[in-house]
Amino acid sequence: MIEIIVNDRLGKKVRVKCMPEDTIGDLKKLIAAQTGTKPEKIILKKWYSTYKDHITLDDYEIHDGMNLEMYYC
Repeated sequence: MIEIIVNDRLGKKVRVKCMPEDTIGDLKKLIAAQTGTKPEKIILKKWYSTYKDHITLDDYEIHDGMNLEMYYC
């Protein structure tokens, strides 16, 4: 189990625990459960790369304690 920190740069910082085999879509659902935002409205990025929903955290090499940027559309 890994813990990922998601920051929306508007003052909301969320810590989410998930498995490395989970997809980005699964991670968005966990974030949505904590923030009250719909998962379809969440965009996860790291620098300039946007993460796609169907790819796993392992494939993106997202590790324990990593920070991601969250944007709303």
